[in-house]
Amino acid sequence: MNEIKYFNRVTNRVEIEKVYGDEFIRFLYESPIGKTLSPVVTSRLFSQCYGYFQDLPSSSKKVRPFIEKFNIEIDDYEPGTRPALDIRDSYRSFNEFFIRQFKKGKRNWVQGPDQMGAFAEARYVGFESMNDSSVYPVKGHFLKARDLIANDEVYKDFEGGPLMIARLCPVDYHRYHYPDAGKVLQHFPIKGIYDSVNPLALKAKGEIFIKNERYCSILETQNFGKLAYIEVGATCVGKIVQSHQWSDDFRRGEEKGYFLFGGSTVILLGQKGKWKPSQDMINNTQNGTETYLHLGDEVATRV
Repeated sequence: MNEIKYFNRVTNRVEIEKVYGDEFIRFLYESPIGKTLSPVVTSRLFSQCYGYFQDLPSSSKKVRPFIEKFNIEIDDYEPGTRPALDIRDSYRSFNEFFIRQFKKGKRNWVQGPDQMGAFAEARYVGFESMNDSSVYPVKGHFLKARDLIANDEVYKDFEGGPLMIARLCPVDYHRYHYPDAGKVLQHFPIKGIYDSVNPLALKAKGEIFIKNERYCSILETQNFGKLAYIEVGATCVGKIVQSHQWSDDFRRGEEKGYFLFGGSTVILLGQKGKWKPSQDMINNTQNGTETYLHLGDEVATRV
């Protein structure tokens, strides 16, 4: 089996990812039968139905085993809404656990005007400027601004600019945040399917990021120019929820929204020459390795 390795900036070492549903993903994308069933599993209806079951009270039984299997530091998070002596028993459903929030002070945001904060706690790849020679984990052709944004008027601001992909695993914190202060200029959904965003799936189907369901917001930020902020749906993601009011200006680090059950992805595109991903991320990306960051850590710097 091919292991998924990433560089953990927090521990300063290369680690092996524990994949939730590993056997199912391999079956779906590597076996003839799985490939035949793929259109059903990646449909909106399948993901919505799966998400429904994660909202049922009976799904709470999965929380404690999940925490223990993946060594989640649950004391870093706020408890759920069910009274319980043990925080692991406080979540009324698996989805309530899935969208858990950090306790105040558990994550800090970089404050320098030249530093962009990590908008998700995730595994990142980053490109200073996208072009057809960029490869990770698919050819750069599938990562062009025009294809990702799918809007013939909007994408032009981001041609040739920097790009970062933040991949959230099912074990991760699943709320996403604004990387800087600013305002929302416009926002729109992009219809699509719900393929997995696991690296195994991306190698099998390189067009996932431009075929999956996603939501795009165009942001005007104080320190980094315009940003295209794109949330990508994935297999078993019941819903992408926008929790911030579009009409309100946003602050650095403020929550933008969250994903209900399933691993997923946030993609950030910028204007050419405005900023670049942090150098360790660029180096790791060139070596085919993701970089794991805590929420609010430096993710990019102003040029």
